[in-house]
Amino acid sequence: MENIFNFIKTDYFYISVILIIILLFILYTINIIKLSKIKKEYKNFMKKIGNGDNIQESLEKYIGELELIKEENNKLKNYCKKLDDKIAKCTQKIGLVRYSAFKDTGSDLSFTLALLDEENSGVVLNGIYSMEMSNIFSKPVEKGTSTYTLSEEEKQAINKAINS
Repeated sequence: MENIFNFIKTDYFYISVILIIILLFILYTINIIKLSKIKKEYKNFMKKIGNGDNIQESLEKYIGELELIKEENNKLKNYCKKLDDKIAKCTQKIGLVRYSAFKDTGSDLSFTLALLDEENSGVVLNGIYSMEMSNIFSKPVEKGTSTYTLSEEEKQAINKAINS
């Protein structure tokens, strides 16, 4: 142990420490120079890829635009869902049956028209034509049936609409 303390007190120890420090400083300086050269080459490389523009800035710009597109896409999805909900309640199915209500009239001038939505709900219209008058009346339809008594023609019109 005493030998180590004696060596530390010698000039050789101080010279070797100074040489090591100088060597480390030279290596540090070389690394800084190499790192700055690599950074410069990286920037040039990125500009070449970006056709003169900085590719990193371009990528950040595109990422921002992508976020805006995602927001717009979500808005469009919500809008389409609202439209689908509205369309489900619109008239989508139509069934028409022409018939002759009375024997004295020809040409099947009476009719039954079923207008139904996606859930087979809506209205059935019945137009009865005779020589003296013409009447039109309606009955509500809920899920393919009505609370009112339906004629055969009305049932046929509803079935045509459901199967159309």
